[in-house]
Amino acid sequence: MPHLAYDSVIFGFNGKQLKILVLEYHNTDFFALPGGFVKRDESVDDAVKRGLRERTGLENIYLEQFHTFGDVSRPAPDVMRTILMNNGYEVKHDYWMFDRFVSIAYYALINYEEVSPLPDELSDSINWYSLDELPSLMMDHQQIVDKALETLRENLDKKLVGMNLLPQKFTMKNLQKVYEAVLGEKLRRTSFQRKMLSKDILVRHEKLFNGGAHKAPYLYSFKSKIVKEPEKV
Repeated sequence: MPHLAYDSVIFGFNGKQLKILVLEYHNTDFFALPGGFVKRDESVDDAVKRGLRERTGLENIYLEQFHTFGDVSRPAPDVMRTILMNNGYEVKHDYWMFDRFVSIAYYALINYEEVSPLPDELSDSINWYSLDELPSLMMDHQQIVDKALETLRENLDKKLVGMNLLPQKFTMKNLQKVYEAVLGEKLRRTSFQRKMLSKDILVRHEKLFNGGAHKAPYLYSFKSKIVKEPEKV
């Protein structure tokens, strides 16, 4: 569909840092968020799910639409022309991809350990980058990342993002690290544990014995009734 695109900020957590998937276009030194276009016979949500499945191999990803980017300065015909020509495509000066596009932005939350990222046909690579090591992104993609992170922080308690970034069972320390990675600040252990237990959202399981028995932490999981939040459109 002409003039309509999507961009995805795919967040993953490696146990210490919050990371984002970024692709590099072939022979260009252009870095970008994974994105794409919407086919005439599919919804925007389905187009984004398709793109994420192609880049991560995962189904049933937590996905939320968070903003629409439509500034008049968005068009970058020279950038698009370079990407296509350096991938061997011959295009006319009025090719549809050189026109103005409005982009609907989504963020996705996935378990870092479950993904083997796959580049698309125009890309050399797609890799994880921590927030403080992002390469210079093309067009307004840094603005999209900033808005996604702002939204993620605002939704941290309401959306319980940890359940999509952690394995099924985790320690309280694991959960605290997710919060610290998203918020970009250290939290007091006792205050955090008290806060999380007061929410009545966790199930306590057996202890994780990986050292002295008296120091073994309990494992937790999220209550099944809130395993997934519905997608937002």
